[in-house]
Amino acid sequence: MINEEAIKILQRLVAHFEGDQLEAYPDPGTGGKPWTIGRGHTGTEVHKGLIWTQKQSDDAFHADCENYLKWAIHASPSLANATPGQQAAIADFCYNCGMGNYKASTLKRYVDVGGWEHAKMEIVKWDHSDGKVLRGLTLRRQAEADLL
Repeated sequence: MINEEAIKILQRLVAHFEGDQLEAYPDPGTGGKPWTIGRGHTGTEVHKGLIWTQKQSDDAFHADCENYLKWAIHASPSLANATPGQQAAIADFCYNCGMGNYKASTLKRYVDVGGWEHAKMEIVKWDHSDGKVLRGLTLRRQAEADLL
């Protein structure tokens, strides 16, 4: 079952850090892939030159938030009993860093056992893209850590 409060928190986080761009743009860290559109939407259908309507962006945003929350809880079943803020923080991390990175992370190991203080220390380490610290990622990771 989807926690509506967690979805709202997640949507605020994503919207704040992603903005809403209706024309596809390259990843700021790599200057290329993955191409992104809307509020951080990536996928095989996203490519240079793609333009969306506001409705397409809104629809993808709502679906992506629900999906990432579901995927995060599926990857870490203990999240089902976590606070809405904790759920949103981990779902936002997955939204931004990818499910594969989350599944292989030390962060996930702490989340799985309810080690929230250690999870806070782990999540803030994920502020690099293509080997460079990005201020936007530092701020995003801190916002997530504050919810844990």
